[in-house]
Amino acid sequence: MNEDLAREYQAIIAYVVYSQVLKGAEYMDIAAQLEIHAKQELDHALILSRQIDYLGKIPVTSPKPVRTSKNARDMLRYDLDNENETIRNYRDRIPQCEALGEYAMAEQIREILVQEQDHQIDLATALGEEVPNVNAGPQRRALRKRR
Repeated sequence: MNEDLAREYQAIIAYVVYSQVLKGAEYMDIAAQLEIHAKQELDHALILSRQIDYLGKIPVTSPKPVRTSKNARDMLRYDLDNENETIRNYRDRIPQCEALGEYAMAEQIREILVQEQDHQIDLATALGEEVPNVNAGPQRRALRKRR
């Protein structure tokens, strides 16, 4: 979960920066959405920190690296790639929590996942793309092959 927390820190920083540096009329709506995303990511970080403490561990203090660019589309792409990774990780985290009998923790991660998927939709839409199918990641492909 500390890896998840480091990704949330990364998202907070990226959304704060990107929301302020995106320029041009075509990016005004998404820039406003990114400000909202930043606040939601902070809420996610607080939830994860609480759960990490509950598990008797110390929450990490460093974010994953944040990539920047002068190109608005590149920044949105970086955000979308990060959201895709976050979604894959939370989808794995839920059954891990349940396997440990931590059903309330799994439920909190489900709620975070809903917002992360909304972020993914917003970013894909801003890029004029279909929402990526992140079920096709390596772990999920391996599960499908076994069936």
